[in-house]
Amino acid sequence: MSATDPQRITLIGLGTIGMSMAALHLTRDNTIVDIFDTRPDIEEYLLKTLPNFLTNNESGSNPSPTVNDLITSGRLHIHTTLASACASATIIQEQGPENLEFKQSIWAQVESLAPKMAHFWTSTSGIAASAQQANMVDKTRLLVVHPFNPPHIMPLLEIVPSPSTAPERVDFAREYFSLPPGESRHRPVVIKKEIPGFVGNRLAFALLREACYLIQEDVVSVKDLDTILMASLGPRWAGNGVFESYQQGGGEGGIKAFLEKLGGTMQEVWGGLGEVNVLGNEKMEWKEKVIRQTDEAYGTLSKEGVWEKEERLKDFIAAQSRRYGKGE
Repeated sequence: MSATDPQRITLIGLGTIGMSMAALHLTRDNTIVDIFDTRPDIEEYLLKTLPNFLTNNESGSNPSPTVNDLITSGRLHIHTTLASACASATIIQEQGPENLEFKQSIWAQVESLAPKMAHFWTSTSGIAASAQQANMVDKTRLLVVHPFNPPHIMPLLEIVPSPSTAPERVDFAREYFSLPPGESRHRPVVIKKEIPGFVGNRLAFALLREACYLIQEDVVSVKDLDTILMASLGPRWAGNGVFESYQQGGGEGGIKAFLEKLGGTMQEVWGGLGEVNVLGNEKMEWKEKVIRQTDEAYGTLSKEGVWEKEERLKDFIAAQSRRYGKGE
């Protein structure tokens, strides 16, 4: 089966990521989505929550269908048992708790219930597929599909196979997410080897660690640090990425010239990067300081505030694919 063929996708776990993934899959005309979640009010919760994600997929004069429309047309099914949810699936995607024991258990159950050719995807943020496969008989079917939140808007999906994952399973996932869902094109990237945090989160957490250190040392405030990022690195990296930015920054000599010119400064900074401990009891005052300043600067976002930020995010992403030229 090709990734371009009609797919029947089972989603296990309908938290924020699960809802967003449901919206992503439902933007394709040739998909049927089956959902399973153990919460007792799942139907009421779905009818109340999913429209917030589908609305964000509206395009021009063709608004997204309502949840009732999707259920009535047979494109969305709510299941009360894992067995019925998995029975006809071509893809099964899990968004459960970040707990290894849970994931090992759920995938062993899914394997016993799913069709033999179904693809298995886990949306974990950091638990390797190889660790989740422990109780499975056929370890070639499972891989990580790590989305960035919210996945119905954010283009990146990190596809992370285990050493046991079959190459054709990797190719299928990459092909599936390379197709344009609605008007938004996602950008799957295959990560070559398993590593804690994968790649996107490792980069984000490295920046967060230094940001927390700078707050701890009273170098800058939370609000001003965010201003620095948004007024410099944010727009630059959104347009070019890290390595392309420094290739440009080096002028005619590219990144080679940049490293030669600023190598001394870079090494001084790298050697002095701060360390903060997010676990344990030693020197933890940075946590309280970061939390207090962030709460004072931003408070709790309203529903309208979240909507505004998601709309702005879509504009940023759209700008990345816009072509520029003289006279335009």
